[in-house]
Amino acid sequence: MRNIPALIYSLAIYGFIYLPVAVLVLFSFQESRVPIPPFNGPSLKWYAALMADTRVTDALLNSVIVAFASSAVSVVLGFLAAYALARHKVRFGGVLQALLTAPLTVSYLIIAMGLLITFNNLGIPKSLLTIGIGHVVINMPLCFAIIFSQMGAHQANMERAARDLGAAEWQVILMVSVPLLWPALFAAFFLSVTFSWDEFIIAFLVSRFDVTLPVEIWSMLRTGLNPKTNAVGSFVFLVSVVVVLAADLILFRKKKA
Repeated sequence: MRNIPALIYSLAIYGFIYLPVAVLVLFSFQESRVPIPPFNGPSLKWYAALMADTRVTDALLNSVIVAFASSAVSVVLGFLAAYALARHKVRFGGVLQALLTAPLTVSYLIIAMGLLITFNNLGIPKSLLTIGIGHVVINMPLCFAIIFSQMGAHQANMERAARDLGAAEWQVILMVSVPLLWPALFAAFFLSVTFSWDEFIIAFLVSRFDVTLPVEIWSMLRTGLNPKTNAVGSFVFLVSVVVVLAADLILFRKKKA
């Protein structure tokens, strides 16, 4: 009996979080044009219309390119920064570490406005490149924090042993450090992909004609809700869930092995 209030509380929390998503997914299969009760379906009509819309498919491709490219750059930069601060004595290392993680505490809106002003002053036109740079700015601190937290003393001992055996620094990094840190690198990459995939504010402010999928969804919502917007929203949610579950399964299998 004592567990009943806790159970009710848990169900209320999960319902509050997932009920809107469930409604979104349900009405993406609505047969009629108006996404309101009663439910009329199921039908894949709006998913077919989504795939036939060239603006949506172009935005989808842009999102994939930006997400994977910016995440790869973020992981590389985050790893190099973490390796430098964890394995070498750097003056003001604590200050540098704080500065590297500071963007995690800053609103995306502030970062986007700063990037927009910087790009305008430098004469850099709005494009997928500027979106990618913005996503590196917000994802690199996350990658740094994840990788830096996994750099333990046992790894440093193995790296030191490799140097004693005559390995060059680049060989130590590629053949010892990277394999030992592979789970952290993998987690940092896929978390960055997830955050970049559905990021809107930066992509909206620093893009012009080549937009990502969240920006295209916002454009669609300006004309009102319909099952097509529900379908694209469900698709974005599904991709995020699949990426997170894939990363979790692979990391869990790696840890178990």
